[in-house]
Amino acid sequence: MSKPGERNNHRVAVMGAGSWGTALALVLARKDYQVSLWSHTPERVAEIERERENRHYLPGFPLPGNIQPGSDPALVAGCAAVVMAVPSHGFRSVFRRIIPHLSPAAAIISAAKGIENETLLTMTQVMAEELALAGGEPLPGPAAQGSLSAPAFRLGVLAGPSFAREVAEGLPTAVTVAAARAEDAHFFQDLFFTERFRVYAGTDLIGQELGGALKNIIAIAAGISDGLGYGTNSRAALITRGLAEITRLGVKMGAQPLTFAGLAGLGDLVLTCTGDLSRNRGVGLKLGQGQQLAGILAEMRMVAEGVKTTASAWALARREQVEMPILEQVYQVLYQDKPCREAVRDLLAREGREELEYRPEQGR
Repeated sequence: MSKPGERNNHRVAVMGAGSWGTALALVLARKDYQVSLWSHTPERVAEIERERENRHYLPGFPLPGNIQPGSDPALVAGCAAVVMAVPSHGFRSVFRRIIPHLSPAAAIISAAKGIENETLLTMTQVMAEELALAGGEPLPGPAAQGSLSAPAFRLGVLAGPSFAREVAEGLPTAVTVAAARAEDAHFFQDLFFTERFRVYAGTDLIGQELGGALKNIIAIAAGISDGLGYGTNSRAALITRGLAEITRLGVKMGAQPLTFAGLAGLGDLVLTCTGDLSRNRGVGLKLGQGQQLAGILAEMRMVAEGVKTTASAWALARREQVEMPILEQVYQVLYQDKPCREAVRDLLAREGREELEYRPEQGR
């Protein structure tokens, strides 16, 4: 790929024309890539093409001529890279549709932050599974789920603190990418790197994906606390203890502990738990103020990934036998109609323990 500032004719496809997909398309277009922006709705494609702006999801940002919207999955054909910016609940079906059209040399990176409800797989694991099924190759076994090191698959993940609107505005942002092989991570790093969009690289796929997915659950908890009027002490405690929960599960699943002290862990967690642009914190805020979940979600244009991820993570924590008390209470609020104040009471009433006590065999 070309270096920043060099003109190039490489084609990149961004699958998903929500706010995040559109913001990433703008990052890539500003580097002079030819960008195809996919939406599942032909009417949305026509509107974007007519207005040269995604007024539904990211209004106020004119789209340059090197961003071309489309609704045909075949638009990935011949692309050097594909960015999957599709919500987790629709990720597999969209990815399955583009597989027949992928170039053998294409690099594919997930920009989604979720865990599939039915399989409890991360998005790179979903892609590896679908690619293996399509190619007739052996599926990665449980021991390989943390690494996904099959050399035929150039898969990666983009994570870190990055609200779509601020990225589109060109405000300074730092994110991180990961791939099983360092050379692939550096490819993705070069793909996105600009003077205003700084990209770090690593190889902890499972750690970065879990950090990006699970922080949304803690953000819902932080929003609930704010909605109840519990103040900044409570929010700080939730962020800190939430990070401890995320790290416990991540390490149990083979992640590197230091990943959760980085951009995909602490960085994204702080942003999502404190920022006014956070959809997940917004859901929690309204729950704490007494609104019902169904009504909150009905009013939202965009997906709050944390709601669905809470169910996935709850099942994942039980499978891995990892204690996650904040997750447990958020799950009960979202899926068992537990009153928010009761959830806080039960969270605080747990028996005392040492702060840094951790026994891997118990997941605590």
